[in-house]
Amino acid sequence: MKRLSVPSLPVFGLLLALLLAAPVVGYIGLAQAADNPADGSASNPVVELHTNYGDIIVEVLPDKAPKTAANFLQYVKDDFYDGTIFHRVIPGFVIQGGGFTTAYQPADDLRSPIPNESDNDLKNKRGTLSMARTPDPDSATSQFFINLSDNEALNYSDDEPGYAVFAKVVEGMDVVDEIAAIPTGPAGPFPQDVPRQSVIIEKAEIISD
Repeated sequence: MKRLSVPSLPVFGLLLALLLAAPVVGYIGLAQAADNPADGSASNPVVELHTNYGDIIVEVLPDKAPKTAANFLQYVKDDFYDGTIFHRVIPGFVIQGGGFTTAYQPADDLRSPIPNESDNDLKNKRGTLSMARTPDPDSATSQFFINLSDNEALNYSDDEPGYAVFAKVVEGMDVVDEIAAIPTGPAGPFPQDVPRQSVIIEKAEIISD
């Protein structure tokens, strides 16, 4: 499992401590994409996540996070995300997925962990996608999260490695918010924060490269 290991903050408390403790933590249209130094480009890859709650379209930013972007895109090309779930939902913080099946089993065929690229000037702002990881900065594999708020505590600093932003939602933030509103509870190996109604990535595909 992946956990988002961030500085202790009262607003997060135990929730952050549980992100994740075992083997696996509306912008409509380009004009409303996440506010980051990389404004995006028509030449950037675009991935569509078809979920049972609707479609989420994300622009991947390889110019800012080349290894992270390549890793994510390879998982998409390998159909790895098809049939996986968003297994963690914390309103006002993140929705996290990309690592577990609908039976709450770890997805097969993980690729090797990738180097942390959080020092790339991109911030964990609402609507951005970042890689989930353990406290080891270089441990991210397949899991990612979508920021529901501007999560400054997850950003890179001179004293702390952050969580590498590699993409942003360009359409379907209303779907993300709908997922964030689903009641949660315990399920499978997780003591809390699991949507009581399964949120399934039915298909992830590159629609523009």
